[in-house]
Amino acid sequence: MTTHGDPATHAGAPAVAARTGPDAGQDPPADAAEGLPAALTGLRAAIGAARFPLTLPSAEPARRTAAGLTDQLDDYLLPRLARLDAPLLVVVGGSTGAGKSTLVNSLVQARVSAAGVLRPTTRSPVLVCNPADAAWFRQGELLPGLTRTTEPSEHPGTLQLVTAPALPAGLAFLDAPDIDSVVDANRALAGQLLAAADLWLFVTTAARYADAVPWELLRSARARGTAVAMVLDRVPPEAADEIAAHLSEMLAAQDLGAAPLFVLPETWVDGQGLLPDRVTAPLGAWFARLAADAETRSAVVRQTLDGALAALHPTVDALADAADEQVAATDALDERVRAAYRGAERTVDQGLKDGRLLRGEVLARWQEFVGTGEFFRSLEARIGRLRDRVVAAVTGRPAPAAELRNAIESQLVTLLRGVAAEAAENAYTGWKAHPAGAALLEPELAHPSADLPERAERLVRDWQRGVLELVRAEGGDRRFVARTAAYAVNATGLAVMIAVFTATAFIPTGLEVATGAGTTVAAQAVLQAIFGDQAVRNLASKARVDLLDRIGALLTEEADRFLARTAEARPAAETGAALRRAAGEVEKARHRAGLSGTPGPVLPAADQGGRA
Repeated sequence: MTTHGDPATHAGAPAVAARTGPDAGQDPPADAAEGLPAALTGLRAAIGAARFPLTLPSAEPARRTAAGLTDQLDDYLLPRLARLDAPLLVVVGGSTGAGKSTLVNSLVQARVSAAGVLRPTTRSPVLVCNPADAAWFRQGELLPGLTRTTEPSEHPGTLQLVTAPALPAGLAFLDAPDIDSVVDANRALAGQLLAAADLWLFVTTAARYADAVPWELLRSARARGTAVAMVLDRVPPEAADEIAAHLSEMLAAQDLGAAPLFVLPETWVDGQGLLPDRVTAPLGAWFARLAADAETRSAVVRQTLDGALAALHPTVDALADAADEQVAATDALDERVRAAYRGAERTVDQGLKDGRLLRGEVLARWQEFVGTGEFFRSLEARIGRLRDRVVAAVTGRPAPAAELRNAIESQLVTLLRGVAAEAAENAYTGWKAHPAGAALLEPELAHPSADLPERAERLVRDWQRGVLELVRAEGGDRRFVARTAAYAVNATGLAVMIAVFTATAFIPTGLEVATGAGTTVAAQAVLQAIFGDQAVRNLASKARVDLLDRIGALLTEEADRFLARTAEARPAAETGAALRRAAGEVEKARHRAGLSGTPGPVLPAADQGGRA
């Protein structure tokens, strides 16, 4: 190819404003905003801290967006901002079999990138530059995540560096993997490399120029303000005008009408696999002019850099929305659990109020403990002799007291097991109906903890001991406690426990009288005879509050089986705000930098419409 001329003629041309290598440590150009690198570093930290663990529709796209932003910051924005005068990087991208590698080889007049009929051909990217620019790319500021090598590699995580004297200084070509490669890693790498380009050179063919994948990426380029040039390859001469016109219309419809378009006809390749000079001459000459014009190259860099910076804000906003959605989802899941266990607590509270716990075994054992039904009927008339009757009953019959205590324990444990099972089922069902919750569930969560019965029994026994301590502490007549000793305290404690199972603090209602057959009246008489009316109310109230507190703690432990899962997955509540704040700092620094400042297209036009 003759369009590039003798590479020596470019050595002193204004194409290269600065060299890397020994001079790479010099200060960045003054027009790179002082606060912009710090703002970008802060944004990168905010993106790195963002987590999207819950299975939501927005989660996977957000993870990909976060990874893409991190790659672009590391691969392009930060290193390019640090050295605006570094060589212009042209990433050559396109569909499978579009002829990218053949075109790169032809432009640099050397077989630097493998080309062939087997697909995919380019497995690892190949970067070609003038020997004078090799230090900049070898040091790894650009695309730091790729391992540099000078040999071809099958590993997509490597970047093969090749020098070509025929390529003018100040310009580098990067032959990227196919954007529609059947190999996932190649396809992902192609997107990463395109995001690190100062200029995209898109290569397509007459047969595939309308494919969806290239246009998706071209729209992405437009959104980021990336400079783009197009090569329409392998065009039958008789259809060149028609196809070129159609492609131009498509570019214009996507606001890419200013992109230079080069049309390469169907042709042969020589023994080295290179296209004839006459085919590549217009494109080669175009790149030669770009390499020789430092001002234009700088304008291209600044346009692409500013476009990428401008695109950060809306992209990060979407990422912040996804982060907020994660927090909202964890809050919603937590609320479903808390609602289920609040319902369990309400059921317990209602059970203590509506008299249901006075039915059956508890009522029978209470009646047996205090006396016969005749005793209940005559109790009010003989209130003065009640204390002696209670003492005698307790002194002579310890077994009924133990049976009553056991009945109370059994009734409460049954209630707790029932409400815990219902709450677990409700919480499980609530999560199962939520996409994020379903992914966090395990089968055992549908039921209470395996040790719940033992914990419930221990809770009731501890509460019963607490009631006895309360009787001792709250007894208005301490001489009574001393005189009647432990059995009186036990008897009084049992009466307090019975009192806890009523709603009205001994103001009997029809329900309670029917349920307890006078039980509440008897309990009231027993306690008032010993403590007095107000003390009775205080004892019952404090014992009820203590029982509900203990049950609340037990149910909280049960709920924590669910809540621990969301706690592990929960992102920081301020993640979205931190992302928006960091993006705002970048936007402010970008405006202060004034990187763009070049209205309209900055790329030179294609000669004669790019026709060979």
